[in-house]
Amino acid sequence: MGSALRAVRALVLLLGFYLVGLVLLGALGAADWWLVADGGHGIAALKVVFLSLVVGVPIMQGMFAVRGPRFEPPADGLRVEEHQEPRLWAVVRRLAEQTGTRAPDEIYLVPAVNAAVHEESRLLGLFTGRRVLLVGMPLLSGLDEAQLVSVLAHEFGHYSNADTRLGAINRRGFEQISRTVSTLMLRSAAKVDDERVKAEQKEARRVAKGKSARQVHTGSAGLSYRLAAKPFIWYGMFYVRCMRGTMRRQEYAADLAAARIAGRAATASALRETPVLDTAFGFYMRSYASLGARAGLLPPQGEVYGGLHHFLEARSDELDELRRALPHEELSPYDTHPPVADRVTRIEQLPDDGRAAVTADPALGLLDDPAAAFAALEQASLTSEALRMRRAGDWAQLVHESMATYADGATQPLRQAVREVTGADGSFDSVLAAIDAGALWQVADRLPKSAQAAAATGRAAREFVRPRLYDLLRDLTVTELIARGGAHFELSWSDAALLRLHDASEEQLTRALDAAVADVPDTTGLRELPHLAGAADGTRERESI
Repeated sequence: MGSALRAVRALVLLLGFYLVGLVLLGALGAADWWLVADGGHGIAALKVVFLSLVVGVPIMQGMFAVRGPRFEPPADGLRVEEHQEPRLWAVVRRLAEQTGTRAPDEIYLVPAVNAAVHEESRLLGLFTGRRVLLVGMPLLSGLDEAQLVSVLAHEFGHYSNADTRLGAINRRGFEQISRTVSTLMLRSAAKVDDERVKAEQKEARRVAKGKSARQVHTGSAGLSYRLAAKPFIWYGMFYVRCMRGTMRRQEYAADLAAARIAGRAATASALRETPVLDTAFGFYMRSYASLGARAGLLPPQGEVYGGLHHFLEARSDELDELRRALPHEELSPYDTHPPVADRVTRIEQLPDDGRAAVTADPALGLLDDPAAAFAALEQASLTSEALRMRRAGDWAQLVHESMATYADGATQPLRQAVREVTGADGSFDSVLAAIDAGALWQVADRLPKSAQAAAATGRAAREFVRPRLYDLLRDLTVTELIARGGAHFELSWSDAALLRLHDASEEQLTRALDAAVADVPDTTGLRELPHLAGAADGTRERESI
C-alpha cells in the first residue's frame, strides 16, 4: 500500500472517531429533546438533561482538542551536535543518503535499549517537519558497528517509507481516543469515590448506634460515564486492529532496508542481540548501577550506564545462551510489532550476501569520548537527588559499602527486640549477652512474624522463627566482622556479591550460628571467631564501616 493510500486510510479512521462522538452527542441530544417535547418538566427530566450535559462535555473535550500530539525531546536524553560527535553524525548522514531520505535534525543519546525516529510533521503528516533520532547508549555499549548500522538503517527505513510523517495521523487518532476515554473514566472514578465516602460515613454512623457494619456498595455511581466510554473503547480496539497489519508491514520493510545496507548477517544478529541486551541492561541497572542507592552511593563518574560493558563481558557465556534461543512472545491481535523470532527468520531466509555478522570495531568507537558522553548522560538523566549522592571511588568500594549497609540495616529488628527485652543497647555484645541469659526466645517473640508463625505455639513456634533468627544473627555477625576488619564484600560481575571472611571459614561461621540458635543456645563459637574474641566484654576497638 502506497503512502497516499495509507494516509487516506489513517484519515478515514481518524474521522471515524469523530463520527462516533457525534453519534453519541446526537443520541444524548435526541433523548433530551424527546423528554422535553413529551412534556417532561419535572425534577427527573431536569436531572436527565443535566446528566446529558455532564457526560457530553468530556466527549466534546476529546473530540475538539485543538492541539495534536507533538514530539517532546526526551527528558532523560543528551542532545549531541555534529561538532561533538562527528563520527556518529557521519554514519547517520551516510545512512540517510543510502535510504534516500534526509538526515535527522537532532540526535539524542538516551539511557535505554532503543533506537527510535520521530518526525514533527504538519497538516496531519502531509508536510515534513523536524526529524529527531534517539540512540540508546546501551546499544553503543553492547553492539558492534555493523549491528548498530543495521539498527539505525531500520529506523531510516521508516523515514524513507514515509512512516514517520504519516505517524502524525495515527498518533492523533490514538491520542484523541485515549484522551476521551481517560476523561470519562476519571470522572467515573471520581463519582465512585464520592459515593464510597458517603457510604462509609453512613456505615460509621450505623456502627456508632450499635448496629452491625454492612459491606459498602457504590451502586451505579459513575455508570453513565463508563457507558459513554464503551463505544470509544470498542472503536479504539477496532482502530488498532485496522492499523496493525500496516504497522507490521512497515517493520518488515524497514528490516529489509537494514539488511540491504548493513547486510543480512549483521541485521539478523542485531535482531537477536537487542532483546538480550535489553534483559542484560535491566538486570545491570537493578543489581549494580542502583545497588548503592540506600547507602547514598553512586557508581564512579560515567559508570552508571558506562559500567554495563563489565557485566556484558563477565556474563558472555550466559548471554550467548539467550542469543541462541529467540524470545518467546505471546501473540495478541493488538500487537503492532511482529514477533522478533518471525523477523529474524525472514532475514535469515534471504540469500547470503557474503557480508560478515561481526566487525572488529565496537559501536562505542563512533563516539569521540565515550567516558565523557556517559558522564554527560548521567547529568542529563539522573534526578537531582541522585546527583547529590556520594560517588564511589571504584566498583569494589560501591559493592562493599552498599552490602555492608544493607546487612546492618537488616539487623534492626533483632537489635530493637533485644532493647525491648533487656533494655540493652542492641549491640552485638548485648545480643550475645541476651542469648547467654536465656532470653533468646523472648527476643524471638518480639520479631515481626507472619500470621501463621504468630499463631503457632510451643515447638512449632520455635521452628517457625529459628530460620529468621539465624538470618538476623548472621547479618549482625557479618556487620560486626566488617566493623572489626574481619570480613568484606567482594565485587563479582558474574555472580552475586561474595562475603569474604579474612581469618575464618564459612563452615566455621555456620556452625557457630547453628549453635547460637539451638534449643539450648551456645554463643561460644561466635565469641571465638577471629576478630570477635573479647566480644563479651566489648574490649575490642571497633573500626568504622
